[in-house]
Amino acid sequence: MELTVGTVLEGKVKSITNFGAFIALPENKTGLVHISEVANAYVSDIRQHLTEGQDVKVVVISAEGAKINLSIKRLEQDAPRRDNAPQRERSQRREPTPPPAPKTADQLFEEKLKAFMSESDSKISSLRADHRTRSRRR
Repeated sequence: MELTVGTVLEGKVKSITNFGAFIALPENKTGLVHISEVANAYVSDIRQHLTEGQDVKVVVISAEGAKINLSIKRLEQDAPRRDNAPQRERSQRREPTPPPAPKTADQLFEEKLKAFMSESDSKISSLRADHRTRSRRR
């Protein structure tokens, strides 16, 4: 059986390490589920999610020679949503966000004043620093 990216397989957790779990696959093949591919949330201890001998469903994310990388979390992402609507339909249901309201004269003035004050403070601080270095030379 040729393993291609995207193939979904049933396997059994063979052994667990700090960086992932080795999964026994059909035809005496073994693949690795990296700790980052176990769950959608941060996994600090893989043993909280998997146990040796556990049957798991995995998807092949890469297969180069004898090295087979697997994922459990990517199957969860592809699983149907609770509302059973495809992703496209959900995104089409969202109302478009209205454009921001035009700024009032007071808001424009406040923004300009804030920019002026920031630029002014910057220039004053550079002048003070320049003045300090000149006074030390004397």
